[in-house]
Amino acid sequence: MRRDSRFSVALHVLLHMSDRGEVMTSEALAEMLEANPVVLRRTLAKLRGAGIVRAEKGHGGGWALTRELSAVTLADVYQALGTAGPFSFGHRDEKPRCLIEQAVNRAVGTALAEAEARLVSHLGNVSLADVATDVRRQAKRRPRAQESA
Repeated sequence: MRRDSRFSVALHVLLHMSDRGEVMTSEALAEMLEANPVVLRRTLAKLRGAGIVRAEKGHGGGWALTRELSAVTLADVYQALGTAGPFSFGHRDEKPRCLIEQAVNRAVGTALAEAEARLVSHLGNVSLADVATDVRRQAKRRPRAQESA
């Protein structure tokens, strides 16, 4: 089963935007990530809705960060995207009539809710600036020719 990579893509894009320090078009960002610009625009629109990026129209327009990296946590990005959850499994039927399936849903639902709460709590303690610092630290350890988008 294919995993949803929007969260990872969003973090990747935000760090590239910060690194470049300029307004970037979705086409330029998509090319860097080898992604579809339309799909990327949908992701950026959700980030705009959360006040993490802004869209600038007209000649020279594109996307820009609205906050410093230290003011954006990974939880902010995760919640902005409104993903269905961090796991690729869930209930077969949300409102089953079968008592056994109801019990299964309660057990699995509780575990999934607890896991997601722990994940969001952890993500809330990590800022984009923390990730950027890790990038710089790793860049010092490897030759420039090996770096990629």
